[in-house]
Amino acid sequence: MEIFDSHCHLDDEAFERDLPRVLARMAENEVRGAMIVGIDEARSRRAVDLAERYAQCWASVGVHPHDAAGCSEAVLEQLKALAASPKVRAWGEIGLDFNRMHSPRDDQERWFVRQLAIARELDLPIILHERDSGGRLLELLRAHDWPGRRGVVHCFSGTARELDQCLEMGFYIGVTGIVTLAARGRDLRAMLPRIPAGRLLVETDAPYLTPTPERNRHRRNEPAFVRTVLLKVAEVRGEPPEELAPILWDNTCRLFGIDGRRDAPNLPRNG
Repeated sequence: MEIFDSHCHLDDEAFERDLPRVLARMAENEVRGAMIVGIDEARSRRAVDLAERYAQCWASVGVHPHDAAGCSEAVLEQLKALAASPKVRAWGEIGLDFNRMHSPRDDQERWFVRQLAIARELDLPIILHERDSGGRLLELLRAHDWPGRRGVVHCFSGTARELDQCLEMGFYIGVTGIVTLAARGRDLRAMLPRIPAGRLLVETDAPYLTPTPERNRHRRNEPAFVRTVLLKVAEVRGEPPEELAPILWDNTCRLFGIDGRRDAPNLPRNG
């Protein structure tokens, strides 16, 4: 199989000491690609640096809603400059998070809308973060739509109604290791059959959200574990993983404008 981790944070300090081994384990588990997602200026710069260094990695740039209070036009200009790299294929992680409120609501909404405009200007897909926004994220997306907009709702955690609205708006749905958790993943598993195979992505959000059974042995999630997410999704949907895997690979490459045969390397198993 060829598997793509559509959302991870290999730029996180959790990977500083053993990144080469992490990348080798990706290859051993048939994870041939990883999207390293930026969350602020410094982390976006690190994500792009890693993507330019490693052929199997790609990057996005953006300001996460947690960091919206520190956003500015100057920061966004720096991110736009970073986006000139051919390894940058998305803008994000952007959105709204009214759960932890690390940034005030007004700041989150202001800079989310501004970043939507930049994604439109640069013709980049968007990587969306949403938590407890009470439908406000969808309201802003409807108010600031544009022809050809594309993106993914990362780590989907909404209701069935919100899922249907995201699909109606043309977004892909990112599924994390939460799908493997007995209690926390119950609602997500129930919704999986509602998602057309052509709109599904799998992701780790590494180093967070380690799936079961890996979480019984490892505190840190990593891209290799996206294989477990894929296998669980296939099980829940009643589909052979070897048939679902190429669909999800193609979905990810299509969303991020990656030529799956030319751009993404078929790495040897030893990395």
